[in-house]
Amino acid sequence: MQALEQINGVLYLVATPIGNLGDMGMRAVEILKAADLIAAEDTRHSRPLLARYGINRPLLALHEHNEQQASDRLIEKLKAGQNIALISDAGTPLISDPGYPLVSRARAAGITVTPVPGACALVAALSASGLSVARFAFEGFPPRTGVARRRLFESLLGDQRTLVFYEASHRIHDCIDDIAAVFPPERRVVVARELTKLHESFLTAAIADMPALMAAAPEHGKGEFVVVIEGARPEPAGAGPSAEALRVLKLLLEECSVKSAAGLAARITGARREDLYRVALALKRAEGGGV
Repeated sequence: MQALEQINGVLYLVATPIGNLGDMGMRAVEILKAADLIAAEDTRHSRPLLARYGINRPLLALHEHNEQQASDRLIEKLKAGQNIALISDAGTPLISDPGYPLVSRARAAGITVTPVPGACALVAALSASGLSVARFAFEGFPPRTGVARRRLFESLLGDQRTLVFYEASHRIHDCIDDIAAVFPPERRVVVARELTKLHESFLTAAIADMPALMAAAPEHGKGEFVVVIEGARPEPAGAGPSAEALRVLKLLLEECSVKSAAGLAARITGARREDLYRVALALKRAEGGGV
């Protein structure tokens, strides 16, 4: 008699609240209650949420330090027919959170992966930012060091999509300072803080004004942050700095930083500062110099 074919379990990716525990979805609760196992980024962090909704299932930690080994164990359990729910500390799993190796391996093994949608900080911030949502780019957390962070911002300077970043409280002021150092001063930026929580706030300003606004209130350096930056304006076909603007820019670059040269050349010639900044960066790189 032939053995029955083993049926794989299902991997559920369950979104959890980003602050307000009341944002838990009914379907998410049902799936977590029925799961054979819940894989959580931090089991200690997840227990209060699970207790609130009467969810008492076995837990296994899956975080950035163990996700390769934990993923191996979970794939074996899924192949044995267990249904597993993956949750992160807050929001949608894999969005700047662990889980990619597990999902990738599960799909490669023919295991069904089912999303259970819910809260997501980037979507919440973007939807309420007042900036365009027609096209956007999520860049996760910027690099930790100032040099690398500014290089990333420089590479995105001409991107016409709305840009969305996460940032930690201990780096938010440095991040905003670097945004102000790179992006045109008139562009808008929104700093969303503590989304869905008691002290939720949205601070909107021109980029040039944001560092001072952040520094003026100590609470703007505490909590969890999403930073939303207005995209670059579309450039008319064939437009670009005039020969005179380029001549002035090159002269100023001999004495000034990229930022100062672009700003002064824009004021002298009337050309767009953003265009001149991009050209100045390219010129400096071609020379092998710093910015």
